[in-house]
Amino acid sequence: MKIKPVIKSLLFMFLAAGLLIASTTDDVWIPLFDGETLNGWNASENPESFWVEDGKIVVDGPRGHLFYEGPVANGGDFLNFELKADVYTYPNANSGIFFHTQYQEEGWPQHGYEAQVNATHRDPRKTGSLYAVKDVMDVAPHEDHEWFDYYIKVDGKEILFKVDGETVMEFTEPEDREGTIRLSRGTIALQAHDPDSRIYFKNIEVRLLD
Repeated sequence: MKIKPVIKSLLFMFLAAGLLIASTTDDVWIPLFDGETLNGWNASENPESFWVEDGKIVVDGPRGHLFYEGPVANGGDFLNFELKADVYTYPNANSGIFFHTQYQEEGWPQHGYEAQVNATHRDPRKTGSLYAVKDVMDVAPHEDHEWFDYYIKVDGKEILFKVDGETVMEFTEPEDREGTIRLSRGTIALQAHDPDSRIYFKNIEVRLLD
């Protein structure tokens, strides 16, 4: 029996809500992407730069950002969490995963940090960089045309990135850090950087921490 896409989306929302409740007592990973639609996500500036194909989010086109606004954490109001995603880059592609950010209609996000995604783009800041704060320079910890596991953890003032299980960046935010590029709370966003950057994301999951 085939289930209609609308029913599938509703089932996914109920599942995410149920897992969110369970996460208060259980050690669970909660999906942010249903593998079929962009339900729960809101694209800014150039929505055509994001679509779903074969179970993955394709990012390819002019600058834009895809913000999570689904049922988990009251619409993406994340504080302390672990995030993991499978990521695939094409040559010369640039992207990023923003966290503790906020939806904005256009431009580079003005709130939160960026976990850089870049193996061979001319930008010397490579995957694993806490962009322009603590950078992995010149050599990426993964190759193009291969899926890799990206892990992001925020716990209090501590930020940790892993690629394929290996720690690539650790940062403790100083108490006196000023400006909008800092830890507070907020949502997740995927970046379309430029028309020559093609990136895939799938298996995007979060685990909420106390």
